[in-house]
Amino acid sequence: MNNPAYGILLAISFCHLLNDMMQALMPAIYPNLKAELGLSFSQVGLITLAYQITASFLQPLVGFMADKRPTPQALPGGTIFTLAGLTVLSVAHRYELVLLGACLLGMGSSVFHPEASRVARMAAGGRNGLAQSLFQVGGNAGSALGPLAAALVVVRWGQSSLAFFALLALLSCAILWKVSLWYRHTGLARLAAGHKAASEFTLPKGTARRGIVILLLLIFSKYVYLASLTSYFIFYLMHRFGVTVEVAQFHLFLFLAAVAVGTVAGGPIGDRIGRKYVIWMSILGVLPFSLLLPHVDLFWTAVLSVIIGLLLASAFPAIVVFAQELVPGKVGMISGLFFGFSFGMGGVGAAVLGKLADVYSIETVYQVCAFLPAIGLLAAWLPDVRRPAVATAPVVAE
Repeated sequence: MNNPAYGILLAISFCHLLNDMMQALMPAIYPNLKAELGLSFSQVGLITLAYQITASFLQPLVGFMADKRPTPQALPGGTIFTLAGLTVLSVAHRYELVLLGACLLGMGSSVFHPEASRVARMAAGGRNGLAQSLFQVGGNAGSALGPLAAALVVVRWGQSSLAFFALLALLSCAILWKVSLWYRHTGLARLAAGHKAASEFTLPKGTARRGIVILLLLIFSKYVYLASLTSYFIFYLMHRFGVTVEVAQFHLFLFLAAVAVGTVAGGPIGDRIGRKYVIWMSILGVLPFSLLLPHVDLFWTAVLSVIIGLLLASAFPAIVVFAQELVPGKVGMISGLFFGFSFGMGGVGAAVLGKLADVYSIETVYQVCAFLPAIGLLAAWLPDVRRPAVATAPVVAE
């Protein structure tokens, strides 16, 4: 068995941090855009929808093509879309340009996530949950740093300061170029060996299909609830408790930091006790806290949001690896499907919840979303996935 390639895992985790931090700058400046352009909550939701639907539709396609014809240079090449997206957003003073910038950011994510997931699988050395968590935590750390960076830089120097962050895409491009060389010369052979070992154990197609459907429903629950927090938590805190934008962005940072910490735990725990149990505890375990959240003061809102972030985040590494084990040999396609679906559900959720906030109130959003974690009950019907008796090489996977 190959050992985990920790240098490669740390490199793609760091690039995931840069990628998702740049992506997270967009929702962090929603209050600025709303005030300057006179946007409704519905229009704010449509910005998220444009970004996440672009990534949602393209990620499975990119993953499928990568399985058929690996293209290592796609990793550094995809950063150009992110650079272009932030550059457009830095000068966008019309709603149409904001939507264009959002779509370009979505295209950057659509290339990065499936291909980087394949690299994580290559570098895993059989420790799939650990590798997925290391990869994923970079993205969650980046998502947490986005609002903090916006509070410290964008709020002070304005929308044009996004162009400075766009330069980080060049740093990511340089690192991913080195990773792409390892991908070509070493990673592909490791992945092929892992596919050969995994092919010795397969579930019946009907059982695997049922598992994938249940996992997608759990992704729906997780990401629509997350959309309520990533897109509207700032507005909720400002409206309900009268705090400033900077204070609200700090609270969003606390939540997203908790998401990053929870992600670290989910994969390794799944390796030890089984991914099904992690998925069950992570999503359903959020329910009592989500039900309490709309009814407490600012202090307990912060505490509950941190607990929710810790629990909910531990599910995604386990879900992705579980899905890869259900359909061995299709790393890119499965990764693209689940990352794409999560982006899509987040976008649709943001748009629907924005309309709900316009028609009723921002508080109604959290009262309705409080029940979404109950979908975690479906985890009881996930099939049992045994690990192959002979482990030879890697396998893993935002």
